[in-house]
Amino acid sequence: MELSIVDLAPMPEDGTATEAFEHTIERARRAERLGYSRFWVAEHHDFTDSVASTTPEALIPYVAAKTEDIRVGSGTVLLNHYSPYKVAETFGVLDALEPGRIDLGLGRATGNPASDLALQPDRSQRRRTGDDQAEKVEEVANHLYGGFDDDHPFRDLEVPRSGDSAPEIWVHGSSPQSATIAGELGLPYCFAAFIRPEPAVQAFETYREHFEPSPDGAGLEAPRGAIAVNMTCAETDEEAARLRATAEASSRLLRSGRVDRLPIRSVDRAIDVLGDAPDPTPTDIEPGEWPRHLSGGPETAREILEELTAQAGVDEVVIQSQHADPETTLRSHELLADAVGLEARE
Repeated sequence: MELSIVDLAPMPEDGTATEAFEHTIERARRAERLGYSRFWVAEHHDFTDSVASTTPEALIPYVAAKTEDIRVGSGTVLLNHYSPYKVAETFGVLDALEPGRIDLGLGRATGNPASDLALQPDRSQRRRTGDDQAEKVEEVANHLYGGFDDDHPFRDLEVPRSGDSAPEIWVHGSSPQSATIAGELGLPYCFAAFIRPEPAVQAFETYREHFEPSPDGAGLEAPRGAIAVNMTCAETDEEAARLRATAEASSRLLRSGRVDRLPIRSVDRAIDVLGDAPDPTPTDIEPGEWPRHLSGGPETAREILEELTAQAGVDEVVIQSQHADPETTLRSHELLADAVGLEARE
């Protein structure tokens, strides 16, 4: 099993984005030493009290410069807000700076109406919610891999690149619709089970049903996927469940619209919001009943990840951690790496 990380750059209490990014770099370096495969950074807008990672294209080169060979990328670029050509240019430059190490994760999301409006270049028109996502993902791939037809108006546009490689494009999503896009374009697919876990197995079935090898080399010869989960690992199942409370309480407040009570940094406050500490995550998880937040001691965490990857038919897990305490996250990453037998780098 491969493990990777998606990082949100959580804001420390009374801290700054500078401090948040310092912790991100520490996690990236530690992940590289532990044997993690990828380190992705997120795009979240208008939650700067909670997370600092708003701009993956700015953070990726800094993370790559501070590490040696771990793959670095976006988890995810919200393509509904941007021009495919500009995204392709940006990641072509990143590939030129760090050849063979850049992942371009493409997804879509809407958020706060004010931030959505602020991101919209033409405010005289109503922003579509993503019905052209497949076309936009394909356009990014065509820019990066020279896939346009000879008579296409973009055929002669050039994108800076290393010459020896190109960014590895991943489609990210949490529905069978995103799985269809990934399959039809022959691209790797990452399912965000920390957003909407129930259709995970169905999504990967859809992905494999629709998979067609990419004709221009932008994708794969065979399907390849990963599941992204919110996972907390600690020395015991009970302690891991207690630490998981911050993620569960934050999700509860978000779903109820009580964002004024975020962020939750204290485990004790999180337990107060929930009414009690969460129960340990069971290992006998059925398809369609995946929890949004997972936890366990090392052995339990390994069993859970083995069960979920077997159900989804993938061999890579992308770990998201929602802890304000950087040491809690680092320890969780260490325990998970040891639990699944990652090979540490020198």
